[in-house]
Amino acid sequence: MAESATASAATASAAPGSAASGSGSAGSGSGSAGSGSARLEAIWLKSARKGPMEPVAAATLVAGKGLEGNVDRGGYRQVTLLDAGAWETATREVGVDLSPDARRANLLVRGVDFCDTANRVLRIARCRIRIRGETLPCGRMEDAAPGLKTALAPGWRGGAYGIVLEGGPLALGDAVAWES
Repeated sequence: MAESATASAATASAAPGSAASGSGSAGSGSGSAGSGSARLEAIWLKSARKGPMEPVAAATLVAGKGLEGNVDRGGYRQVTLLDAGAWETATREVGVDLSPDARRANLLVRGVDFCDTANRVLRIARCRIRIRGETLPCGRMEDAAPGLKTALAPGWRGGAYGIVLEGGPLALGDAVAWES
């Protein structure tokens, strides 16, 4: 498991534009998920409230609950998601090179525009997640970098949260797409 966590940590903390981080942008409100190119780049679990985000190479989504082993489970915020391109845009605007794990989302995807996607269903591998709303940036983002909270505010750059409709295994590199 340590090897898997190390591989995930390397992917999660890759510098924008590097081979590990890939390329792409957050889009502009279309709710797009690319043409089969959107991918799951990182998975983080939190074992205690306000605890550290722990990178893993694979995890299990549980329908109606969230990520197995994550402290925040149930309710309408069973899983939180962030687009890598949106994160890179926001951190570039404030002039910092900050790992996306600072956002404290569970899943980092690339090539998914979350703007105005409430009630849409996102598929990651065989799992289905109904987006319930925007994950609003909090004061912790200001602690991470001055100005970051404001930079994450437009266009749902801070990500989205949702409920798990269909669970199953997740792994780095899994395909991500919106259901029609």
